[in-house]
Amino acid sequence: MGEGLLQPMHLLLIFGIALLVFGPKKLPELGRGLGEAIRGFKTSLKEGEHSPTETPENKTPQSS
Repeated sequence: MGEGLLQPMHLLLIFGIALLVFGPKKLPELGRGLGEAIRGFKTSLKEGEHSPTETPENKTPQSS
């Protein structure tokens, strides 16, 4: 078999199956939603890198 997990022929096959399952009208919505999810994930990772994490010793008790 060829090297690599996702060869161009595999990607075409996956796209063809997705087209059959979801239909041509639903695929742009799915792609847009997936893109927004990935963008949000990357943003949250960047925010986590820049803000220091608080340890329990650094937290001050809040009065109720």
